[in-house]
This record gives sequence, structure tokens and C-alpha cells, in this order.
Amino acid sequence: MYSKILILRFPKTMVQKPIVCYLVKDYDLTFNILNATVLPRKEGVMVLELSGTRKNFREGVQYLKAEGVHVQNASQEVKHDNEKCTHCGACTAVCPTGALSIQRPEMNIVFDQKKCSVCELCVPACPPRAMEVRPTKNVFFE
Repeated sequence: MYSKILILRFPKTMVQKPIVCYLVKDYDLTFNILNATVLPRKEGVMVLELSGTRKNFREGVQYLKAEGVHVQNASQEVKHDNEKCTHCGACTAVCPTGALSIQRPEMNIVFDQKKCSVCELCVPACPPRAMEVRPTKNVFFE
């Protein structure tokens, strides 16, 4: 099983089409939507984890690109700045993967980078702005 987190950017002319459903139907891929902003007549952005065989994954990405979807590897990561953090716990309430947790009895925030899906929900939830997104490298699928 092959799995990657992708950022899909849909042109405003494509947001009405069920493009991602065809990945399941025609390419036998599974997906988990981690974050999405798709509005009528506006560019859509979706972060999803796509899984399947390498061959089907490659063919599915080719299909997306042929349909005009810009496909980008999720080449960014969320970082936790412990010096800015006030350990309020607001970020833990919105983290869907459990990457952020409260260490007890100390009541400190613990960030597990390996569990992070880069959904970015913690960034606006953090009052002191201790959570930030940083690029790791800019990799596009050819």
C-alpha cells in the first residue's frame, strides 16, 4: 500500500465536478480529506491523504493533472515553538490526529511530528501563535 498527503488546487471551472470520487471508482484509490476549501466559482484547495498501489496512485495523479487540477506534494510541516507556547491547550481541541496532547501532571503541550497530517487547524486555534507552517521543500509531481 502506497500513501501520500497531497495538496490539490482546483481551478474555479472544476469545483463543481466530482473529481475525487473518480479516484475511488476508476483507480481503486482511497482518500482521507484532511482539509478543504471548495466554494462555487472560486479556486478550490483540498489536502488529502491518497492511498493505493503505486501504479494506481501514479495513474490517479495523472488523471487529476489531465483534468486541470494542480497536484502538489504536501511539502510543508507544522512546527511548535515551545518558547511562544503558553500551554493553554487550545490546539489540542482541534487536532484530528492526536499530534498535539497535554502531558500530565505537568500540563505541558507535547507535539508529535510523526502524527501530524499538516491539516493546519492548530495554527489559527493557537492564541500566542506558537504553531506555524513551514515549507520543507517544494516538490511537484511530474
